[in-house]
Amino acid sequence: MVPIDDLREWLDVVGGLGQVETVRGADRDLEIGALCELWGSDAPALLFDEIKGYPPGMRVLTNACNSVGRLALTVGFPPMETKLDLVRALRGWYGNRRRLAWQDVPGGPVLQNISSGQDVNLHRFPAPVWHEGDGGPYIGTADVVLMRDPDSGWVNAGTYRVQVYDENTAGVVPLPGKHGRQIIDKYWARGEACPVAVSVGQDPLLFLLAGMEAPSGVSELEYAGGVKGRPIEVVKGPATGLPIPARAELVLEGEIRPGDMRTEGPFGEWSGYFVYPPSPQPVITVTSILHRDDPIILGGMPGPLPSDNTYFRCYFKAAHLWDELETAGLEGVRGIWQHAAGGSRLFAVISLTQLHAGHAKRAGMLATFCRSAAYTGRFTIVVDDDIDPTNTDAVLWALCTRVDPRTDIEIIHGCWGSPSDTIFYPEDGADTELFTSRVVIDATRPWQRRKTFPPVAAASVALRERILRDWAGLFARHRAV
Repeated sequence: MVPIDDLREWLDVVGGLGQVETVRGADRDLEIGALCELWGSDAPALLFDEIKGYPPGMRVLTNACNSVGRLALTVGFPPMETKLDLVRALRGWYGNRRRLAWQDVPGGPVLQNISSGQDVNLHRFPAPVWHEGDGGPYIGTADVVLMRDPDSGWVNAGTYRVQVYDENTAGVVPLPGKHGRQIIDKYWARGEACPVAVSVGQDPLLFLLAGMEAPSGVSELEYAGGVKGRPIEVVKGPATGLPIPARAELVLEGEIRPGDMRTEGPFGEWSGYFVYPPSPQPVITVTSILHRDDPIILGGMPGPLPSDNTYFRCYFKAAHLWDELETAGLEGVRGIWQHAAGGSRLFAVISLTQLHAGHAKRAGMLATFCRSAAYTGRFTIVVDDDIDPTNTDAVLWALCTRVDPRTDIEIIHGCWGSPSDTIFYPEDGADTELFTSRVVIDATRPWQRRKTFPPVAAASVALRERILRDWAGLFARHRAV
C-alpha cells in the first residue's frame, strides 16, 4: 500500500485509480450540496474547483469515503471485494490497535499562510451552504475539532459541525455528553475560555477516527499513528498551543469564551432531517487561520440516507458490534451490518448460525444493548447464516418469510435516546431526559421447526461455485454493464 500522510497524497492515489471526478464552476451556495446528494454513494469522490466567487485552486472535496474501495485504502487495507469483507477486516482494528504518541515537528505545510488579528476572514474560504433549509454556510462537516482537557492534558479530536457567522466567529455543536462539550464545560466552570483548533481539511483517516467513539482520555491522533504505524506529525498552534496536524489544509484557531452562545442552525442532520430548531450553541472566536497554498476543504454532507456523512460508519460500527458480541460470549455470528439507510445506527442486522433454542433472541437482545448499537438504535434483525446481512433484498426476504409477528417481534421501551433522533419521547415530561423504543426481530427459521422448515429453492453452494467458475466471462460482462 502507498503511504498516505495528507489529503493531497490521498487525492493523488485515489485519482490515479480513476476515483475522483473534478467539477468546475459550481456555486458554494446550494449547488455543491445538491451535486453531492445527487451523486450518491459507491461513485467517485467529487472535487470542486473554480468555485464561483473564489480563486482557482481553493477547493472542496466531498464523497471521499463513500465506497468500499476508497474506505479500505484510507485505513491502509488492500482493495476489498464486498462490504462484509471490509467489516471482517475492521474487526479489532480500532479498540485493539496500538497507539503512537504524535510527534512535534518545527514546521509543516499548514504554516505556509498565517492570518491573525484584523486579517482573519472566514469568508475568504468557500464554506458551502449544503441544504436549502440551512441557517448559513458550514465550513466544518468532515472536520477534526481539537481541544485539550484542562485536568489531564488529554487532547480530544472530535467531529462537530461548524457554522460560519461572520469574519471571525463560528458556531460549534458538540452535543451534551460528547467529549468536546465536557471539555468546554470544564473550562467554563473555571471561568476560562476553552482553546480550540478546527481542521477543516486533512487526511480523511483523521476525520474517520474523529467521527468514532474513542475512550475518554485517549486521543484520536494516537489511534491514527497506530493505524499508520508511524506518529502523526503535529505543529504547535501559534494561538492555542494545541497539536495541529502539520500537513492539514486549513485550520481555524480560537477560543470558546464562557457563556458565549449564539443561535446556530438549522442544519440538515445525519438522519436526513432538520431535527434541531435553531438554538443557542457555543461560539468560536477565531484568532488565527492557518492554511496551505490553495487549501482544500473536506466536506461530509448529511442528508437523506445513505449520505456522505454516515456511510463510512456502517463498516466501523458493524465491526465494533461484532467484537462486542463475541466478547460477551455470543457464539455463531457469521456477519453483521449496520445499514446505511439507518445512518449506521438505526438498522442492525446479525447473521447467525443457530446453536440452541433461544439463540437468535439472545443475539438480538445483546446486540441491541451493546454500546456500539445502544445509542439511538431502532431495529435489530437476526437472520440465518444463509443470509448476507449487507444484502437488503435477502434481509427483507427473511423478514417476509421467516417471521411470525406473534412470537418473533419484541418491542422494548425506555432505551437510550438522543435529541438528534427524529423519534424520541421525554420521560415524565422532562425534555432533558430522552428515550426511544427498540424493535428486536427474530427473522431466523424457527428453532422448533429447524428440521421441517421448507428448504430454499436455490442452487447449492457447490453448483453456484461451478457455474461462477465455468461462466466467469458472462458474469464479467454483466458487471461491466
